[in-house]
Amino acid sequence: MAGDVSYDIVVNSVVEILKKAQTGLPQDVTDALRRAEAQESLPIAKEQLEAILRNIDIASRKQIPLCQDTGILIFFVEIGREVRLDFDLEAAIIEGARIATECIPLRPNAVDPLTRHNTGTNTGDGIPDIKYEFVEGDQIRITAAPKGAGSENMSALKMFNPTEAGRIREFVLETVLKAGGKPCPPIIVGIGIGGSFDKAARLSKLALLEDTDKMDGFERSILKDINALGIGPMGLGGDNTALAVHVKKAYCHAASLPVAVNIQCWANRHASVTLEGSK
Repeated sequence: MAGDVSYDIVVNSVVEILKKAQTGLPQDVTDALRRAEAQESLPIAKEQLEAILRNIDIASRKQIPLCQDTGILIFFVEIGREVRLDFDLEAAIIEGARIATECIPLRPNAVDPLTRHNTGTNTGDGIPDIKYEFVEGDQIRITAAPKGAGSENMSALKMFNPTEAGRIREFVLETVLKAGGKPCPPIIVGIGIGGSFDKAARLSKLALLEDTDKMDGFERSILKDINALGIGPMGLGGDNTALAVHVKKAYCHAASLPVAVNIQCWANRHASVTLEGSK
């Protein structure tokens, strides 16, 4: 998108990418689901994958959310070091989230953690969850990644002893096995290794944004082990428990080895916009 970025442009762009993320999936995710459906050998699992693909098609044609759980709203914002803003970027993102909740519409999922008070707008203290990162350049890139509770609740984090790196694969498999059909498989598994307690969790969520088709040997070997568990689409058995595994790492304390596993359901929703910043 060309032109200087403004408060209104950010608001409208947030509404736009939330609608895109909620009513359709990135092409690589849809392609992975089609490949899974074509390769699936168990009839009931194949039927589940066919139903998922019909769901995607209907949501896209009617421009309605893919799932009744439209998630909590998470944004990753990359800000170019040459960008100069004369307005409150965070306020614009929050307003966009409020408008999107009403006009798409989205289910109001955000509540106070103790009183369970619901603002009805998907906004509140600390929500939307907005993560900022400074990068080179003169642009702002905003990515919306709504996250449903079914898969988020099945995620896990563990602080390992530094000598236990060999147990990471076992931890991932235990987490997926414990989750079973609850996160609506076939899943995408994001793994964050290193950093700190919170950094590992953030890395595992960022990993979910990676291209489904691009996995290295380590990631593919874990994917093979996960699919060998036989949980299958919707937990009914089959060849396709997961579509992809992605790992992100960071250096960590010499006495620590944090590992986070963030599970994402088949609806790996995310969409981005790039805005030209003012210099």
